[in-house]
Amino acid sequence: MAASGESGMDLEIESEDGAFAAYLSVPASGRGPGIVVLQEWWGLVPQIRDVCDRLARAGFVALAPDLYRGESTTDPDEAGRLMMELEIERAGRDLVRAVDALRRRPETDGAKVGVIGFCMGGKLALHTACLCPEIAAVVDCYGVHPNVAPDYSACRAKVFGVFAENDDFISASDVDALASTLEEAGVDARIETRPGVQHAFLNEARPEVYDADAAAVVWREIENFLSAELR
Repeated sequence: MAASGESGMDLEIESEDGAFAAYLSVPASGRGPGIVVLQEWWGLVPQIRDVCDRLARAGFVALAPDLYRGESTTDPDEAGRLMMELEIERAGRDLVRAVDALRRRPETDGAKVGVIGFCMGGKLALHTACLCPEIAAVVDCYGVHPNVAPDYSACRAKVFGVFAENDDFISASDVDALASTLEEAGVDARIETRPGVQHAFLNEARPEVYDADAAAVVWREIENFLSAELR
């Protein structure tokens, strides 16, 4: 159920691989720029729906596709299995379909859309921008997936990357390598590492890593970035 002020609904998106589910949240105004929201390795869980609702409250039309096609978990080992078993080529086709579906929604303003992803979804957000020239803005929140290798030469979007200083999944050298790769590919990117926080520090559903102060600052930066690029 969406919070007061926005309208959330479940829907299906048709694909050559069979229909898949998605969650859509629309601002109270009924219209806004479109943003695709990509899940962590847990799946399309309530927290990701909450992210869509949060973006809707900020005036965006937010769509989260179910890349696991019905599976989700709260167990880290199971989440790791689901992430590693994700068929990247099929997921890429789903992402293209999700972007197209969002652009076709009557609530979506403008031809440009954005994409934001967390953990696994952060890497897939970059991948989506390389597959879809309509993507104008990417927010990569501590993105990691060893089997996703975006062709950054095809990326026309501006990128805002947010990483954690104390991340057990992504090292400082990994972040530096991403920044260098994006620069070499000619991608307009701003990559930041937040001090003193852990991987998934934006996920309020995980109190063991969530950092409310850092999250408040970063969410303001995310919303400002998306507004500047999509409005």
